[in-house]
Amino acid sequence: MPAPVIEDTTIPAMAAAAASRFGDRLAIADEDNRLSYAALLEQARTFGAALVASGVRPGDRVAIWAYNSAEWVVALLGMSQAGAVLVPINTRFKGVEAAGLLRRSRARLLVTVTGFLDTDYVAMLDAAGVELPDLETIIVARGTTPASALPWDGFLARATARTRAEVDRRGAEVGVHDHSDILFTSGTTGVPKGVVMTHGRTVGVATDWVRMTGLDADDRYLMVNPYFHMFGLKAGILACIASGAAMLPQPVFDVDRVLARVAQWDVTVLPGPPTLYQAILDHPDRRRHDLSSLRVAVTGAADIPVELVRRVRDELPFSTIITGYGLTEAGTVSATSAEDDAETVATTVGRPRPGFEVRIVDDHDRDVPAGQAGEVVVRGGTVMAAYLDDPDATTEALSGGLWLRTGDLGVIDDQGYLRIVGRAKDMFIVGGFNVYPAEVENALLHHPEVKQAAVIGVPDERLGEVGMAFVVTRSGDPTAAPDILAWSRGQMANYKVPRTIDVVEELPVNATGKVLKDVLRAQVGGGRHVSAT
Repeated sequence: MPAPVIEDTTIPAMAAAAASRFGDRLAIADEDNRLSYAALLEQARTFGAALVASGVRPGDRVAIWAYNSAEWVVALLGMSQAGAVLVPINTRFKGVEAAGLLRRSRARLLVTVTGFLDTDYVAMLDAAGVELPDLETIIVARGTTPASALPWDGFLARATARTRAEVDRRGAEVGVHDHSDILFTSGTTGVPKGVVMTHGRTVGVATDWVRMTGLDADDRYLMVNPYFHMFGLKAGILACIASGAAMLPQPVFDVDRVLARVAQWDVTVLPGPPTLYQAILDHPDRRRHDLSSLRVAVTGAADIPVELVRRVRDELPFSTIITGYGLTEAGTVSATSAEDDAETVATTVGRPRPGFEVRIVDDHDRDVPAGQAGEVVVRGGTVMAAYLDDPDATTEALSGGLWLRTGDLGVIDDQGYLRIVGRAKDMFIVGGFNVYPAEVENALLHHPEVKQAAVIGVPDERLGEVGMAFVVTRSGDPTAAPDILAWSRGQMANYKVPRTIDVVEELPVNATGKVLKDVLRAQVGGGRHVSAT
C-alpha cells in the first residue's frame, strides 16, 4: 500500500514564498484595488494581527460569508497566519442556514458584506433569531456597517506592532497537520457535513491543480467559481498563490462582464461549469471581444454534451480543456488531459491524479469487474482528516485503509478512465433494473432540442420506480416533450426511458452549478408532464 502523500508546507509558508518569489508581480485585481504579492502578504499580516488583538487563538474558527473579492483573499491568508481555521459560508444561504454553520463550527469571528445583490447578510443573520454564543465579532468587508459590526478598516486598525510580531511567530509555527479549513458539503444529500482539512492536505489540492493545468506566474485567472467552494478556494486562490498567477475575482457570473474582463486583462485561465462555456458560445456579441489570450478551460459535470466540448475546441482559443472529478472531502481525484478527444473529455472524468487510487466496489466493498457500475472509493494524500464533530459519519465514510466512500456511482473502462453515472442515493430501480440518472441525462443531451436535463426516480405502482426527466429546451418550446420521448425510445432501453418529461425554463442549481435534485423531487406533482406510456 503506497503511503499517502501530504504536501510538506502550509498556507502561511506558501504565501510567504509567493511574496518572496513574485513580490512586485500582480497578485489580485479587484475593481480599482490592485495588490502585488508583497502588498497582499502585508495586508494579510495586518488582518492576522487584528485577529490576535481581538483575542482569536490558534485553532479558533473564523467564518467568511461574502462574494469573491480581494478582502476574501486577505482574510483567508491573515487568519492562516494567525493559526485560525477558515469556515466559508455559501453566499446563497439564508440567515438560518448561515447561523447553523456558525453555531456548529463555533466560529468566533465572521467576515461578511451588506448590500450584495440587494442582500444584507448581517440583517439576515440578526433576523434568524439563532443564539450564537461563540460569535464575538462581525466585520463588514464591503457595504454599510450596522452598529452591531465593525467596518473593514476599523477592524484592521486593531493591529499593533506587538500583534504583528505575534502573528509572525504563529505563522512560522503552523504545521502541515494543523487544521486549515472546514468546508461544509453542499447539503444536496441531507444536512451539510463539515469537512475538516489540514494545511498539508489543502496545499496538496492546490499544488496538484497547478501541475494539472500548467498554471504559472504569467497566467491571469478569472475566478468565477465561488471562493466558499473547494474549487474556488483551493484550485483558485491557493493555486494562484502556489504559482504566482494573478487573481481576478468575479463576484457573480455575468457573461457580458466576463467577456469584457477577458479582453481587458488578457485572461488565460477561465474555469467554470459547462453553463459558463455555453453562455460564452451563445453570446451574440462574443466575436466583438478579443478572447485570444484564453489558454486553460477546466470544468466538471456528469452531463457535459460532447457537442459543447467540440464547440469550445473549435470556436474558442483554449489549448487545454480538462474535465475532472473532485470532492470537498478529497480535492481533485481524477482528470482528463489536454491530449484527450472531445468525447473522452465530455463523457469521462479522466484517470486518477498522481497519488490517488480509485476503486469501484459493490455493497460489500468487493471490487467489481471492469465496465460494471459500483460505488467509487478513493485513497490519497488530500483525503479529509474527518467530519466535524461526527465520528460515526467519519468512520462510515473512511473505511479500512483510509479509503473514502464517495457515495458516487462510477464505471472504470478498460483504458482506466472513470465515468461517473450518478449518486448512490439517486440510482433507482425500474422493474428490477438499475437506472443511473447521469446515463439517461447524457443520452437526452444528444437530442438536438435538449439543452439541459436532470432525471430522478419517482414511485410507480407497477414497476416500483420510473424515471422522470426535467429538460430545458434550446428553443424554449414547451411542447417539445412528446418528440423527445419518442426519440428516447429509439435511443435507450425501455426501462431507462423516462416515463414523464417536464419542460422547464431552468433547472434549480446551487452556486457551483450542481443540479439540486431534492428541489426537483419536491416539485413533482406540478408542472407540465408528458407521459411516455
